[in-house]
Amino acid sequence: MSENVLEKIEGRVSYHDSVEEMLVRIREDGMSNVFDRYAAQEKIRCKFCLQGLSCQQCSQGPCRINEKGEQDRGVCGIGPDAMAMRKLLLQNIMGAGTYSHHAYEAFRTLKATAEGKTPFKIKDVVKLKWMCEKLGINSNQDVNQMAIQLADLLENQQRIGVEEPNLMVEAFAPQKRKEVWRNTHLYPAGTMHEEQNCVASCLTNVDGSYISLATKALRLGLATIYNSQIGLEMVQDILFGTPMPHEVNVDLGIMDPDYVNIVFNGHQPWAGAAMIEKAKSPEIQQRAKATGAKGLRIVGSIETGQELLQRFQMDDVFVGLMGNWIAIEPLLATGTVDVIAMEENCSPPAIDMYAEKYQATLVAISTIIDIPGLQHKIPYDPSEVDQMVNTLIDLGIENFNKRHGKIKPMVPKKITKAIAGFSTEAVLGALGNRLDPLVDVIAAGKIKGVVALANCSTLRNGPHDWNTVNLTKELIKKDILVVAGGCGNHALEVAGLCNLDAINLAGPGLKEVCSALKIPPVLSFGTCTDTGRISMLVSALADHLNVDVPQLPIAVTAPEWMEQKATIDGVFAVAYGAYTHLSPTPFVTGGPQLVKLLTEDVEGLTGGKIALGDDPVGVANNIEAHIVSKRKGLGLQ
Repeated sequence: MSENVLEKIEGRVSYHDSVEEMLVRIREDGMSNVFDRYAAQEKIRCKFCLQGLSCQQCSQGPCRINEKGEQDRGVCGIGPDAMAMRKLLLQNIMGAGTYSHHAYEAFRTLKATAEGKTPFKIKDVVKLKWMCEKLGINSNQDVNQMAIQLADLLENQQRIGVEEPNLMVEAFAPQKRKEVWRNTHLYPAGTMHEEQNCVASCLTNVDGSYISLATKALRLGLATIYNSQIGLEMVQDILFGTPMPHEVNVDLGIMDPDYVNIVFNGHQPWAGAAMIEKAKSPEIQQRAKATGAKGLRIVGSIETGQELLQRFQMDDVFVGLMGNWIAIEPLLATGTVDVIAMEENCSPPAIDMYAEKYQATLVAISTIIDIPGLQHKIPYDPSEVDQMVNTLIDLGIENFNKRHGKIKPMVPKKITKAIAGFSTEAVLGALGNRLDPLVDVIAAGKIKGVVALANCSTLRNGPHDWNTVNLTKELIKKDILVVAGGCGNHALEVAGLCNLDAINLAGPGLKEVCSALKIPPVLSFGTCTDTGRISMLVSALADHLNVDVPQLPIAVTAPEWMEQKATIDGVFAVAYGAYTHLSPTPFVTGGPQLVKLLTEDVEGLTGGKIALGDDPVGVANNIEAHIVSKRKGLGLQ
């Protein structure tokens, strides 16, 4: 590793100075933390599990496959390739199930809003009409009736079987991809049908073919994006507004101990969006001040925070995003949090000790979240969201009285500016609502290509966010534009790569384009759920050029994938036809034929494949080589 290129990392656990600073306090206070727990687990890793060669599916196990011994198959007879792929498919199912759950909540929230049962309003009527027209719903009718019909159609599209038309794929997939998926038997039904099919296939003695299991995973990935992700993001746009670029604040320095601080953590924006509107009222602010606080503030945490960040301006009430999931314990250790309201995803089970130590109130605002030490549980119901917000305000003010003046605050003096809100519409708007300017700068070589970074954050391949930040620096230096979503996007925002100062880190061609358009070289597209939104931009580009996705000078990277939603995003990208880099290496290396299928053979089927690598410089070189080869294929220099 060259110190001239990459930052020194000796002794560090995180790329971010704010997290490093908070870890000193965490350790001094004797708190269990994600960094030390990772180090402890490293001492006892099982090599069979790392290779995907362990199984606990039935009572005859646990089985482990040892290719050098007589245990070359499980008791049932399953081989190493199928054992590893079945485990990966189970991860895919969990990721797909979580996305489809989010979509269900989105669609019922839209319907309840149209029925007048929520505090929300339909903000983007233009997008509502556009969606209806795309899906065959009459757009010349009452707005609320349109919204109800759209909500019902989108939820039904999650459930359709193989005999029913997949309206979402037909409306939003690239034209040339649909024919490929039909010819390769990858054309999907609804997410829930594909989930059911995959779950049934993972039982003992049902599907022992790694090729069949991999095919089902690819089909599930397509269903997840088209029948769940795209619909839920478009609905969130309809309700809260389509993201447009604006400046935001990120990092732990946004916390102020003298305010009532209510943090929204998870992946769904409902309660947070309602709270932002309500908390702006003088009455609520006066209630907070009456208890001795300067006021009441709302803080975004991880993906819920990013959903809010993309759509809401910063002000005295909504103050920004703290970072990604690995920064949750450091956030609580600042001693400034009054309520952490949690829904879907990334609520670490050990934060109860932080809540007790630093006097924060833990509240679940979802039907699926529960953790040790949870103090309040409010299952999400769209028609009850206003009362939910009132309860959270009461709990926040009550907690301020317990926390303030009793817990010594410690807030890193680190705040970074970022530009968020780069939806497909925003990108097109910057280009004069035409794709030709983007095509022109790519054809001229000022932008070599585009890489979508859809990512978590993990400690497996280095310090927190180190791989993500440094790979991105390498890519933009090579005149490759990066569009980012997920916890990796938060990493790039906090690291300063999503503001205009980062233009100075870009190569000469990308620097010229970004300077002219006044955009950063890394476009903040939002959350992991925005994988679907990113695909819409790529689909528009493919259709505009009348080419298939594998012909485009694009790639996908997940340089710090961590959990199950990332795995389903990854298999989607492969089915979509994209060169898809993953780090760390998935737990499938014990299946040599499976590895060959995923990294080589699948390219002949979909045009996409998985690429591996943990070194940012080497990975960036490989991505650049791929992009250059695609440019040559299109006749570009």
